[in-house]
Parts: sequence; structure tokens; C-alpha cells
Amino acid sequence: MTKLLIDTNIFLDLLARRAPYYESASKLFSLADKKKIHLSVSALSIANTAYVLSRSLDAVRTREILGRFKLLVEIIPLSDKIIGLALNDSDFHDFEDGIQYYSAIEANQDIIITRDWEGFKNSLLPVMSAEEYFASKE
Repeated sequence: MTKLLIDTNIFLDLLARRAPYYESASKLFSLADKKKIHLSVSALSIANTAYVLSRSLDAVRTREILGRFKLLVEIIPLSDKIIGLALNDSDFHDFEDGIQYYSAIEANQDIIITRDWEGFKNSLLPVMSAEEYFASKE
């Protein structure tokens, strides 16, 4: 089964129903629900998403939403090793992108799904959008 690390922007595309990205994000999570793909997110993505949601929703609703999505994804814990690698890798100018990348490496993910290709230009893993992922399967 293909293991995909979902970057925070894809997670937010789904939750905020951001056009035109919602449909492909929704399809990823639907496939995960059907056990056709394995989705993972960094623990940092959960924290970042909680922060974004809390700006427009109350705490109870935010936790409800995150609790439902937690059932569809594996949460990759942040570790001292992941933080250290991200801090010391000058190829990743954005610290958060470094955390996402090293989370994917540590959890043996096959592909990083994001809309931030620039942030992952030095990735040794394939990096694609949800739309590109689906196109590669046709």
C-alpha cells in the first residue's frame, strides 16, 4: 500500500473546502478511509491545523474535527532526531518544511503530497500535488 505524507496545506484544503483543491484532497482521504492508501501527517500538521481552525471555530468543534480526521491518518510523532535534522539542514529554508520532510523520511513514506513544491525542491522522496498523484495512477 502506498504511504503518503500529507502536508498541512492539503489537510487545510480538505477542512476549509478550498477551491479548486478540495476535490482532490477529499479523494485522498476517501481512499484512505477505504484502506486503499495509507495517509500520514506530522504531529506538527495537527498542531498547525488546530491553530488555524481555532481562529474560526470554538475549541470543542476544532477538537471534534481533528478527532474524526485522526481516524484516517497515522500521526508521525515529532522527535528530537526529526527536529535536529530539520534545524541542521540548510537545504530547507523553511523549518516547517524540513520537519515535514524528515517526518516522511523517518516514517518511511513513499511520497510527499503538497502544493509547496518549492519548499521540497531538494527532497529525495517524490513530491507531488494530490492532482499529480492521481494523474500518475491513470
